[in-house]
Amino acid sequence: MAGVKPGSKYHRLYEYLRRQRSDRLSLTFAEIERRLGSLLPKSARARRGFWSNRGRGGLQAAAWLEAGYEVGRVDLAGGRVEFQRPGVRYVVRREGADVRWDAPMVRALRAHLELDQAGLADVLGVRQQTISEWETAVYAPSRGRSKHLTMIAERAGFPLEGDSSSRRR
Repeated sequence: MAGVKPGSKYHRLYEYLRRQRSDRLSLTFAEIERRLGSLLPKSARARRGFWSNRGRGGLQAAAWLEAGYEVGRVDLAGGRVEFQRPGVRYVVRREGADVRWDAPMVRALRAHLELDQAGLADVLGVRQQTISEWETAVYAPSRGRSKHLTMIAERAGFPLEGDSSSRRR
């Protein structure tokens, strides 16, 4: 990433997030706008893609990523976004023998594999946008994809027992 330059639209958000000590932070769109000193673009209220954790191309994403956060959940209707530090705890849920994959688990697996979203998408044979949508809880992986994720997780030594926490680097 090129860095969040002073004077850029999202620099004030970057500075705010960088000073936070919490692993999770929930902000309304209005709170973000107050911190920015300007309005968010219309796409922030209408499309989850604005809140993607893509490392290239998104000036807004650079603000939270370089501050040490990722977007966890986005509530467009409620006008709220949850930022969280990578490595935040996740809970393994099962349906019988099958693991139920959710947003925190997908993010934790990706961090464990040391991949970006595009890298995990390549491994799974899906689009990067699919990984982003799983990680922001737009929808959960299908049963078939969940089995594929479980297989990859087991081969990589990713913990799938009970309440876990991925290791911070």
